[in-house]
Parts: sequence; structure tokens; C-alpha cells
Amino acid sequence: MNEHASAELIARYAAGAELPADRLWAVEAHLETCELCRLRLADAAPPEVTGLTAAVWAGLEPAGQPAPVRRRPGWWVTPAVAPWLVMTGLVVLATLFLDFVAPRDEMPPVLLLLAPVVPVLGVAGAWTRALDPAHELVASTARAGLELVLRRTLAVLVVVLPALLLGGRLVGASPADWLLPSLAVTSVALALGSVVGVRRAAVATAVAWVAFVVGPALVLGVVPVVLVPGAAAGWAVALVGGATAVFFRSASYARP
Repeated sequence: MNEHASAELIARYAAGAELPADRLWAVEAHLETCELCRLRLADAAPPEVTGLTAAVWAGLEPAGQPAPVRRRPGWWVTPAVAPWLVMTGLVVLATLFLDFVAPRDEMPPVLLLLAPVVPVLGVAGAWTRALDPAHELVASTARAGLELVLRRTLAVLVVVLPALLLGGRLVGASPADWLLPSLAVTSVALALGSVVGVRRAAVATAVAWVAFVVGPALVLGVVPVVLVPGAAAGWAVALVGGATAVFFRSASYARP
């Protein structure tokens, strides 16, 4: 229908009269692109339809002064991540307990060994369909994807890193020894998450770190090579490499 629909046809459509299938399809297709005919359709609507529409609009209008616009916290963190943050806090407390009761002269601080992988535990719940009931709905929104993943990861780091800094100060683990590895491990876990999912990547990263770094360090009673000051350059490369992989794999985070 290149021309406007006739007044009779719009009136019949508004009244719900039975129309041939081809005519009905043509009218609806035309109304999608023609603002003038949509206005004519609104004028031709029966009283019960206009009354219902007016009631709906009245219910949507705010009463009195409009409420202040607030940024929804759901853009930064999802309630599904709360159990993972609690678990992360318990891990930090457990490491502090071990550091205070274990003989300090026989092993490096446990917090130093676990600090690089602790934030990954919280990141595991930041962007995963298995833990967030609204994941598919959120992932289908326009602002979903890498931006939302990074926002929620930042929210986790804001909670976890201060706890690690405080715990490290209590046991003598300098943040210079674990902060860069922590950020690098997190970026690598996010990069791997673009392939296998954030939760699986985080769990796999944590298990690998405990098996190949924490375990041998506790058995041998020495600080692992990956946490000595000379390893900073390697962690910087890992951080940049992980961040680059996350950037180029950004489309994979938007898949519902």
C-alpha cells in the first residue's frame, strides 16, 4: 500500500471488523511506517479502547513531583554474585587464619599465594547464565556485552581488593607482590571466559592456580617464582594480552 489507507478501511480495522487476510496484512504493514494513518487510527478507535488507553497512561504518569533518576545497581552487579562475594570473603578470612596459626618461618604467607586468584572467585558470578535467572533477559538488552561484563568485574574488584589489601597489611604481604598478578589472572580468566563461559573459566583458573602454584609453594615452603619481584614484567605482558583478547572477543559476551 503506497497510498494512505482510506477512512473506511481504517474505521473497519479500528472496530475489529473482519477483513480479508491480504487486506488485513496490508493495513498493518502500512500502519507500521505511516504516522499519519496511525493518528487516524487513534481517532477512529472505539470508546472502550480510548478509555482503556487513557486509563493506562494515567497509571503510568507519576503522581506529584517526578522521582529522581537513580542509576540501577543491576548494571554494576547482579544479586546472583552475592554468594560468590561472600565465599570470596570467607576465603580471605580463612587465609588470614592460616597465616596467624601456621609457622611463618616455614612457608610464605598463604594470603600472598591466594591473592592473585581470589578476585576470580567473585568474577565467576558476575556474568554467568547458570547463576543469574535474568541472564538471558539482561544479555538481550542494548547495553549488554563487554561493557556490562567489565562493569560487574569492576564491582567485584572494588569489594575484593580492599579486603586483600587489609589482610595483606596484617600478615605482611605487600600489594606490590600480588596486585599485578591478581589483575593479570583476572584478565586472563575473562579472556578464557569468552570461549568457555566466565564461570567455567574462573573455576578452571582457580583450580589450576591452586594445583600448580599454591600446592608446590606450601610443600616446598618457598615463594613461587611467579610471585617474586622479577616476574612483574611477565605479569604485565599477561595483563595486556588478556585485555587485548577480551577486547577482540567482546562480541561473545553479548550472546544470550
